[in-house]
Amino acid sequence: MLLEQARALSPLPVPWAGLRLAVLIPCYNEAVAIPKVVADFRTALPGAVVFVYDNNSADGTAAAAEAAGAVVRRETQQGKGHVIRRGFADIDADIYVLVDGDDTYDAAAAPAMVARLLAEQLDMVNGRRVSNDQASAAAAYRPGHRFGNRVLTGLVQSVFGARIGDMLSGYRVFSRRFVKSFPALSSGFEIETEITVHALELAMPITEMPTRYKERAAGSASKLRTFSDGVRILRSITVLVRQERPLQVFALAGAALLLLGLAVGVPVIVEFRHTGLVPRLPSAVLATGLVLLSFLSFACGMILDTVARGRKEMRRLAYLAIPATVRRTD
Repeated sequence: MLLEQARALSPLPVPWAGLRLAVLIPCYNEAVAIPKVVADFRTALPGAVVFVYDNNSADGTAAAAEAAGAVVRRETQQGKGHVIRRGFADIDADIYVLVDGDDTYDAAAAPAMVARLLAEQLDMVNGRRVSNDQASAAAAYRPGHRFGNRVLTGLVQSVFGARIGDMLSGYRVFSRRFVKSFPALSSGFEIETEITVHALELAMPITEMPTRYKERAAGSASKLRTFSDGVRILRSITVLVRQERPLQVFALAGAALLLLGLAVGVPVIVEFRHTGLVPRLPSAVLATGLVLLSFLSFACGMILDTVARGRKEMRRLAYLAIPATVRRTD
């Protein structure tokens, strides 16, 4: 209902005219920055409804967002992944804009991102973070975060394809087809990794656009913990690789076991050929066990690869069951 009212009241001829546009802002203790974020996106995207999901804030974030004109909702399970899962489930729209509530992303880039999504019939437009100069880049994007993003993005690119250069960006535009087919199983900041892999695995039409990344508002603090959250994201990548590429994972493990078994067993075989004896019986048993485990690993990989392919086909069918987002002409 809120989205229908906003669409009817939109006075400007924008590319998304006639479509329901929702801005989803996950927030945890962002009372300092959220009023400006809400105001900026209401100005940049006329006709959109701005939803702020308060994630157990203790500094008045919800009241500040409501006073700025946002629709405030609450998610009590702590973590960005929980918030995004709730928002994607609750909000019914044609186009979704996802952005952090810390005022580090440029709202002025949103119209171009939405317009490109519609013009090229894409399912996701990722906002790749760039800064105007090195000083502002250092202040907004800490070296540890920048290095970790490069490493983690590189890992995902090496396995799933190099179509996204800033995997951990919190600024994205989605089609309804993407949002309603996305399972959102993550609980924390690793949700960006899951979003990226979901798009890459289903071969969705996606693109990336540069968007200015700036320093946080004075008085606000980052919730991202470089090492602990980096480990969680790395663990998430490992789980996703195992789920989506089981044959490669188990084949690698099988090859390692086979090589180890040969390293242990070949000397035993050589000695048997020369003497007809097997004096190192424990080595022979160990080598046999390692080789058997390697073949078992290969077999498990092939079985799980069939299962993963079936899951992927079901996700693809669920994705195709949702109509594509197109610009309305009525």
